[in-house]
Amino acid sequence: MTANSAYVIVGASLAGAKAAETLRAEGFDGPVVLIGAESERPYERPPLSKEYLLGKAERDSIYVHPPEWYEQNNVELRLNTTVTGIDRAAHQLTLADGGTQSYAKLLLTTGSSPRRIQVPGAGLEGVYYLRTATDSDRIKAAFQSAKRVVVIGAGWIGLETAAAARTAGADVTVAEMAELPLLRVLGPEVAQVFADLHRDHGVDLKLGVGVDDITGTGRVNGVRLVDGTHIPAEAVVVGVGVMPNTQLAEAAGLEIEDGIEVDASLRTSDPDIYAAGDVACAYHPLLRTSVRVEHWANALNQPQVAAKAMLGQDVTYDRLPYFFTDQYDLGMEYSGYVAPGGYDEVVFRGDKQRREFVVFWLKQGRVLAGMNVNVWDVNDAVQQLIRRGEVVDTARLADVSVPLGEQG
Repeated sequence: MTANSAYVIVGASLAGAKAAETLRAEGFDGPVVLIGAESERPYERPPLSKEYLLGKAERDSIYVHPPEWYEQNNVELRLNTTVTGIDRAAHQLTLADGGTQSYAKLLLTTGSSPRRIQVPGAGLEGVYYLRTATDSDRIKAAFQSAKRVVVIGAGWIGLETAAAARTAGADVTVAEMAELPLLRVLGPEVAQVFADLHRDHGVDLKLGVGVDDITGTGRVNGVRLVDGTHIPAEAVVVGVGVMPNTQLAEAAGLEIEDGIEVDASLRTSDPDIYAAGDVACAYHPLLRTSVRVEHWANALNQPQVAAKAMLGQDVTYDRLPYFFTDQYDLGMEYSGYVAPGGYDEVVFRGDKQRREFVVFWLKQGRVLAGMNVNVWDVNDAVQQLIRRGEVVDTARLADVSVPLGEQG
């Protein structure tokens, strides 16, 4: 094998590790190189804001593979290595240490990075962002000592870290510019469920208001809102979204649109370069649009399709977007895709007050997405409803005596 026969993966993440695993499982016996900027071998990110942050899971549980897996499967794992450029004509990567790496096929699983809040005091000690295992370790330690925690942003990361801080015994305030948590994602009908959940667990929600500055001298001592309210805090967690890490792809001239544009086989505008996970804006044949999904299921499943496509197989990625959360005594699964404001009806099935229900978002009588809250073993049926794309009887859909498999 020559140097430029290597299949190279940039991004030693869950997505990168699953791509390497799939290449070997599919019989590829050439060089596989997995390059990552972090010092940690590939790990999963959901536990960082869930079980691991809560102290319910050990460090070893977050890793995709045991350390010996890479050598046993002849995967060259290069950590602490940053790729600085892609020469598409030469099929070669440049590295921060001055080295190079040739490739026959290239997969980008470069993920995303937290958006940074642009207010005075954002650089104070005690202001945290959650993306890496090291971030989770620091936040976990802060929650053990902080009596008061402010979370800026009421998205999934913000709410999960708020739940962890409350579980650790801290007084928690969440500051969010929208009128409800998760409003853009879930709409007002379901977003209210999460507002009520956190208030019931003692979280002070400051909604519809922005942050003016983070206060302190050297170390944070609070957050001041634009309405003048000052909230004391020993720790501040910022969760205001993420940005896809497209810099490499953009500099190389690949097509970019809310991520690296790829087709249904995860192929970019360059036939020898692919992308998967958070960074990929992929055409979805069922949804008939391109979507970028920042959730675990895409990082788990997309690279398996990308790896097969790199090997010349005729494959497409058509799994429905899926994610889950666990906050306090609420667990849920969500399947499907609804653009903000892209629905005209919401149907609840079950007991909303007890937070044991399934909820559906519909447009013109067709189910676009569904979320089961503290109701289990129904996600497959929810996905089937979405895939069928048929007009449903909403009265039957809401009736728990009519099985989900008998809808439509």
